[in-house]
Amino acid sequence: MTTSHPVGSDLFDQLYELFRPERLLDDPRATGAGVRVAIVDTGVERSTLEQRAVELGRPQPRISGAVFRPDSPDPLPWDGHQSTPHGTIVADILLNIAPEIELFSADVFGPGGSRQDANCEVETVIRAMRHAIEVWDCKIINLSLGVPEHRLQQIPRRYQFLRAIEEGYFRDVLIFAAAHNEHPITRSYPAAFATPLISVDRAVYANPLEFAYFLCDHIEFRAHAQGYLGPFTREPTTSWATPHLAGIAARILSLRPNLKPFEIKTILYWMSQAIANKKA
Repeated sequence: MTTSHPVGSDLFDQLYELFRPERLLDDPRATGAGVRVAIVDTGVERSTLEQRAVELGRPQPRISGAVFRPDSPDPLPWDGHQSTPHGTIVADILLNIAPEIELFSADVFGPGGSRQDANCEVETVIRAMRHAIEVWDCKIINLSLGVPEHRLQQIPRRYQFLRAIEEGYFRDVLIFAAAHNEHPITRSYPAAFATPLISVDRAVYANPLEFAYFLCDHIEFRAHAQGYLGPFTREPTTSWATPHLAGIAARILSLRPNLKPFEIKTILYWMSQAIANKKA
């Protein structure tokens, strides 16, 4: 005998109630253990992150890396130093959220470490992404950077960038990209690609594990956008929001490593709804 539910049944409301974010994120196993995360950025300072681990009582970070340059077809050795603090701050946020991830630093900016978009060629970013997927076997790639639209006016270059994003998706890699901080006045890639990556805009929450999802927005997710390393990181930016959400995904993956990108995105959506309902 089957039981029918009347129209207006609260069955789905009951399911949402069962899906409480804290049941996932407060699980003692949700540490990011076993999850490899690549930071495509300015490089990271190993000694700074090791000292932070001592100060905060978190595990010593496992960090590897390589340097990618437009004039070199192969990645160059990484010496454990940063170009500028940007990549180190991103890494610190990831380690605050998921302290047991294994980090891989892909330095794609010039020797001076300038984060001006003109100094980061899209082809270099693509090579770093492919290396992270094919050599480092990373499950998550964090892109707290953007290539402005005017640098991708050539359709073949834009298509090449999109294809690299799609290749990651088809190989079950989650790619998180920061929206431009002037969005929607200025568009930047890869966040401007509607799919299949996860684009992140900035917000400020009392709890850094909170985030929101906006169905009809081009940039779907908002995450906590303040960092922890240095006073200027209190200014909210998408660069700091992106690793917050990537770190949350790493915590989920440490509980169920074989989840597909679309499954992770669905879980993040459900979690955002539960957060919103709890605050309502």
